[in-house]
Amino acid sequence: MESSRLESIAKIAGDIVASEEPGKALKSWREKLGIKQIALAKHLKLSPSVLSDYESGRRPSPGVLFVRKYVDAMVALDESQGRMSTRLLSREDSSAILSIKEFTEPVSAPDLLHRLKAKVLTGDPSSIRLYGYTVVDSIKTIYALSGYDFYRIFGATTERALVFTKVGLGRSPLVAIRVSQLKPRVVVVHGPAHLDPLAVDLAKREGLVLALSMCADENEIISSLSGFGPEKK
Repeated sequence: MESSRLESIAKIAGDIVASEEPGKALKSWREKLGIKQIALAKHLKLSPSVLSDYESGRRPSPGVLFVRKYVDAMVALDESQGRMSTRLLSREDSSAILSIKEFTEPVSAPDLLHRLKAKVLTGDPSSIRLYGYTVVDSIKTIYALSGYDFYRIFGATTERALVFTKVGLGRSPLVAIRVSQLKPRVVVVHGPAHLDPLAVDLAKREGLVLALSMCADENEIISSLSGFGPEKK
């Protein structure tokens, strides 16, 4: 049940953050879930007029932290009304996302990379702190997710590690990130013995930490990260 809740939050937040008009996206999701503006404002301890300004675009585009609070509040209210968000999102193809987690406190990037038996190919992870991770099937991510759907893998924040499994040469994940407006802090790939030099070059150009995991398979990746870091409740 908790994983379904986190998945709902990640999908909705990703869709809002990726939208060209995030204010309208906020309002659209609220109306999809049948939540009254005044009820949401009360839950967020804001005046309805302030919430209306965000939704109409009269205030500057909301940041990731506000979007997370907004979505958390929507899902909480939705749960009290019968968990419609889970049923609504269950109709969408989320099979590309194998595991996703948000942290209440930042974790050390080197600690996460150690769990994944990952060799750093470019960038310096030593001072990076992460607030979440997403493990994805790279083939399904590239071919099954399109448009704004791709942004679901960023969950509630871009301060995270994206772990791509079933990678061939390593080009496709880095190309997808290259053209994306949102960038993760750390990218981990699993599959090849060596990455294509183009993938490494793209990571350098984007200023990303890129690492190659030596785990046996995606099951080991998921189990290695299970229980890692303080999880949001």
